[in-house]
Amino acid sequence: MTTSREFRQVDVFTDEPLLGNPVAVVHGADGLSDDEMQRFARWTNLSETTFLLEPTEPGADYRLRIFTTETELPFAGHPTLGSAHAWLEAGGVPAGERIVQQCGVGLVALRRQDRRLAFAAPDLLRSGPVDDALADEIAAALGIDRAEILDLAWADNGPGWVGARLASAEAVLALRPDHGRLPVDVGVIGPHPDGAECAVEVRAFVPHAAGIAEDPVTGSLNASLAQWLTTSGVLPPSYVAAQGTAIGRRGRIHVDTDADGTIWVGGDTLSTIQGTVAL
Repeated sequence: MTTSREFRQVDVFTDEPLLGNPVAVVHGADGLSDDEMQRFARWTNLSETTFLLEPTEPGADYRLRIFTTETELPFAGHPTLGSAHAWLEAGGVPAGERIVQQCGVGLVALRRQDRRLAFAAPDLLRSGPVDDALADEIAAALGIDRAEILDLAWADNGPGWVGARLASAEAVLALRPDHGRLPVDVGVIGPHPDGAECAVEVRAFVPHAAGIAEDPVTGSLNASLAQWLTTSGVLPPSYVAAQGTAIGRRGRIHVDTDADGTIWVGGDTLSTIQGTVAL
């Protein structure tokens, strides 16, 4: 038996259609099995597909499950923003001042500012330096000398990121990695010149995602990079990052730090497909 369920495809981190990162969102997904969710996510062939369900934890407005084409993730940034957009557009009303999403990492708060949504960066699951052997592998796979990486650290809030800091946005955009040699998912960041529209350029290399070598615009990575580099003073408390430039997208990620130290990662969202799906 299949059921007609509301469906949206949302472009995230852009105010112009087709220039951000799309996520497929299935509403009213209660009753679907893990296998059915995974099969649909494989069929959409997007980096992530999400399923909105009734919450099971007090204080949550909805529960979200996030699937790649191969596996389920405990958290991901652009699916969080895109799914909140879809939930609100379908008539969802948060119980409190914030939207509260229940997912694999627990409860994630979101806030609205005009058209822009932002999520509170979840705690890092792993941080700290990368061992020398892994650092050498990453540098070789990126096609650069180890000395060109100014800093390298675990910045994992669920997907398993390692962050690499280069000297400039130009160096980030010049990378031509050997994706097959990357041992882990790697996020690379470098500064734009003073006075540029964006403070930094970010790229996300995801060798273990089926059919995807570089993620267009990545909320989880930008959250973990902000946690890593704002606390160390490398980046200011608030800034705008660009991502997707190298692959023809125009992602803009807005990072803001509250007085209490909460880091908010936000961007514009818009629906590009809306209808129903038989699942």
